[in-house]
Amino acid sequence: MVHQASLPGAKVALSTASVYPENTAAAFAIAARLGYDGVEVMVWTDPVSQDIDALRRLSDTHGVPVLAVHAPCLLITQRVWSTDPWQKLQRSRVAAEKLGASAVVVHPPFRWQRSYARNFIDGIARMADETDVRFAVENMYPWRYRDREMQAYAPAWDPTEEDFPHFTLDLSHTATSRSDAVRMATRMGDRLGHVHLADGTPSGKDEHLVPGRGDQPCAEVLQALAAQGYDGHVVVEVNTRSAGSAAQREADLAEALAFTRRHLTPPLPGRETR
Repeated sequence: MVHQASLPGAKVALSTASVYPENTAAAFAIAARLGYDGVEVMVWTDPVSQDIDALRRLSDTHGVPVLAVHAPCLLITQRVWSTDPWQKLQRSRVAAEKLGASAVVVHPPFRWQRSYARNFIDGIARMADETDVRFAVENMYPWRYRDREMQAYAPAWDPTEEDFPHFTLDLSHTATSRSDAVRMATRMGDRLGHVHLADGTPSGKDEHLVPGRGDQPCAEVLQALAAQGYDGHVVVEVNTRSAGSAAQREADLAEALAFTRRHLTPPLPGRETR
C-alpha cells in the first residue's frame, strides 16, 4: 500500500489505546494494515503492554516499530510496574531503550502523590540527563464536577508553567481544559517533542475524537509543525469505543491517519493544504 509521505523526520504513530477494547496485539496488526509509521505503547493492565519481549515480537512480526512508550500514569494503572511512580518511569525508560523508542510520555503527578509531586520537576530533569530518551510531560486539564473545578495535578495540569526539557501536546486535553492549543504549542516552542493528535469540544469531557470532528485547530497545529520542520512524532490517540464494528474502528483510524498526513505534509509551492 502506498501512502502520502509526511514531513521528513516526523512519523505518524498509532497509540495502542486507540483500538480499545481491542488489545495491544491488535493495535500492531491494525497499524501495519493501515500503514502507520509505528505505534506508541500505552502501558496499562493488558499484560502484553507490560512485556518488552512480547512487544518486540509484535514489532518484528508486523514490521511496525515502537516509537514511544506511554508510562502507566492513569488511575487504572496505579499498580502497574510498581506502586512507586519513579519506578514506573525507570521501567518505562528501560522499555523505550530496549524497544528503540525515542520518547516516554508522562503525566504530571496527581496532587495526592505529594512526595512525587514535590520532586517531580527536579526528578524529570535528572532522568532526562541519564538517557537519550525524551521524557515528554503532557498537558492535562482540571477536573470538573457540575460547576466546580478541582486541580487534580501538581505542580499544575499545564506543564508549560514549569521548565521541563520536553513536552507532549495533547489536543483532546486542550479541548477539555478549554485552552488555546496554538498558544500552548507556541509556549512549548522547541521543547515540543511529541504530539497526541485527537479532537474535542468544549464539553469538559476528554473525548479524543477523530481529528476534524471537533473544534480543535488540529490542521493548523500540524501545518505549523510542518512549516517549522518538526522532527518529533505525531501519535493518533483517539477513542474508538463507540465504533459499532472492527471495520468501523479501522475506518476511523484510517481517516485519522489520512487527516494527519494531509496536514503534516508541507504543501507544494503554489498549492494550499485543505
